[in-house]
Amino acid sequence: MRPNFENTATAFELKSDSQLERAYFLFKMISNEPLVRIGTAATNFAIKAHLPVEGLIRATVFDHFCGGVNEKDCLPIIDNMYSKGVYSILDYSAEGKEVDNQFDFTMEKTLEILDFVKEKDAMPFAVFKPTGFGRLKIFEKVSANIALDEKETAEWSRIVNRFEKVGQKAHDLEVSLLIDAEESWMQKAADDLVLDMMRKFNKQKTIVFNTFQMYRWDRMDYIKNLYKMATEENFKIGAKIVRGAYMEKENDRAIDKGYQSPICKSKQETDENFDASIDYMMAHLDTFTIFSGTHNEQSCIKLIDIMQKQDIKPNDQRIWFGQLFGMSDHITYNLAAHGYNSVKYLPYGPVRDVMPYLIRRAEENTSVAGQTSRELALLQKERKRRKLEG
Repeated sequence: MRPNFENTATAFELKSDSQLERAYFLFKMISNEPLVRIGTAATNFAIKAHLPVEGLIRATVFDHFCGGVNEKDCLPIIDNMYSKGVYSILDYSAEGKEVDNQFDFTMEKTLEILDFVKEKDAMPFAVFKPTGFGRLKIFEKVSANIALDEKETAEWSRIVNRFEKVGQKAHDLEVSLLIDAEESWMQKAADDLVLDMMRKFNKQKTIVFNTFQMYRWDRMDYIKNLYKMATEENFKIGAKIVRGAYMEKENDRAIDKGYQSPICKSKQETDENFDASIDYMMAHLDTFTIFSGTHNEQSCIKLIDIMQKQDIKPNDQRIWFGQLFGMSDHITYNLAAHGYNSVKYLPYGPVRDVMPYLIRRAEENTSVAGQTSRELALLQKERKRRKLEG
């Protein structure tokens, strides 16, 4: 039976009345594009000028989209969600770092979380971003086959070692590890590193997952080539499938530098690409483990329908559904209520360091047609339901 994504009682069961009102207020604000632009600029200025705005940010947008400033903050949320069958992925979301000691700190955080995941049933995955482990510019150079100087070669070697160290620990603990995708101009270097990790660590079971952004028109061919390699070399593929989060930046850069944009020409093409990847992987489930990271209800329904057609149980460990904390609760909690492997990405970190992530969330909700209006409609429906029930 399909989950009912209209069931707001299940979707918002964990939200108090005040949390429900805060969510409604936030999405109302995010629905106003000029307000988001002004708010983003003002917030960036306040952070750079070291104005005392952290309290305000913490009480509003931060607490809605993040688990807290540290792991301890996140524990009550993790346990609360798990009581409803929803798993968590702790995501240390500090971005924009540029020096080695900061990259080592992020790596150590990831290693700590791997230990955490091993001990806690509520957490099935650890995760990191490639640029959490090294500078974007180095990934960019390696992706473009630009020769590195001696200093950069040593720097790249340290990045490779960070990937290797985390992959080895995930393998030793038998804990699944998601590696996020980023901008296309740095992605080849990251893909190659993750491929090496899959070859080494995914022999017996799926440990390492790469992320495929299906708004890129070349990703389907990449997935097919990866499958060919996996069958020839006998390793498993962990595949986190998303639509993508850097569309405007990708298109602007392609125009600026005069090359063909890597992004599909339309939302429909992106949707078709996403669906094609799910079809392909479900047809080769002996090799793939799927993490469907989407806020699109139709994509979830499509995957559920294929699972039912292939007589695959909802809790089959080869198929996972994931959404971001603070968004699409109607999908996450209703999937979990029907026994599907349902996960929330739970970002955390110091308020100032997490601001780039929060700004991206606000901009994404503003730009994705229908996303914010859908959230608002469901929140309003739940508000009315609670008033009627007194």
